Amino acid sequence: MADALLDGLARWGLPPLTVVAFTALAVWAVLRAIPARSSLRIFRQLAVVALVLSANVVVVLILPVGPELRGQLLSLFGLVLTAIIALSSTTLVANAMAGLMLRAVGGFHPGDFIQIESHFGRVTEQGLLHTELQSEDRDLMSVPNLYLISHPVKVVSDQGTLVSADVSLGYDAPRRSVEKALLAAAANAGLAEPFMQIKALLDHAVAYRVSGYLEDVRSLVSKRTELNAAVLDGLHGAGLEIVSPSFMNQRRLEPGVPVMPAAAVEDGPGQTAEAEPDGAEPEQLMFDKAELAGRLTRLQKQRADVADQIKALEQAGKDRPGAEEEIAWRKRQLDTLDEVIATFERG
Repeated sequence: MADALLDGLARWGLPPLTVVAFTALAVWAVLRAIPARSSLRIFRQLAVVALVLSANVVVVLILPVGPELRGQLLSLFGLVLTAIIALSSTTLVANAMAGLMLRAVGGFHPGDFIQIESHFGRVTEQGLLHTELQSEDRDLMSVPNLYLISHPVKVVSDQGTLVSADVSLGYDAPRRSVEKALLAAAANAGLAEPFMQIKALLDHAVAYRVSGYLEDVRSLVSKRTELNAAVLDGLHGAGLEIVSPSFMNQRRLEPGVPVMPAAAVEDGPGQTAEAEPDGAEPEQLMFDKAELAGRLTRLQKQRADVADQIKALEQAGKDRPGAEEEIAWRKRQLDTLDEVIATFERG
């Protein structure tokens, strides 16, 4: 009796347990090989799902049953899997397919500034089902991948972008004086190649826009503030009121009294306002996680470039003078990058 029981356990229980053990070991190896914070996180998730599904199929195949029953079990497994996918909502599958599409297109990467309608922030993670953004409030926001592919996504180029400020001035403000003050404000804000546009001729005001080129997009938020502050100071310093004529209907003003801060009036036209107090860069606090994700992405790209250079040098041959020394130096550089990347991924 005991021998028959042990024989039954060995035939029915040992093979499935062996498959489960090997599957658990394989999942552990995948989780160790691809860290959670890696840019390959989506492949990490897909690999785990594929291993679990494959293990279920293997368990059915190795069961000591007849071919007819085995075929029925496989059909039942397929029906159950189909039902689970269908009942779990088509949105789940759609988000997964959207995640694969976003990875294939490669429109943005961790660390990039993006805007989807009213949502603005820096990308911290790209998962199979969602993309995580860090907003200007330092909060983390999960955006479904399906939402990203069904709405226009504005990506701020890491090669540089234009920073702009809009202002409406009355028709009594001389256009050339306004243009001179706005261009000087953009230059004072540290923007390159500034230019001005007249966006619209409104009923009671003229809409101006001043823009300039910002090379380091990591300071995008603070640079917008600096430009707005420079526009305020520049127009007030030039004796130009930043006020729509309709503002006169809201409260009574004495004739000849400009609507400007008292300090700017005392300084007089063309005078330089007092220096702004120094403060911390807001991006360091707003986008701390996104900045780390961006650095990791740049390091991984640099590592890929160095690996390609090593491969090209080895294919070119080691016979030319200095080839072995250059390959050795590149390999040391690759080892250093691997150590830095591993440190970032461990957090």
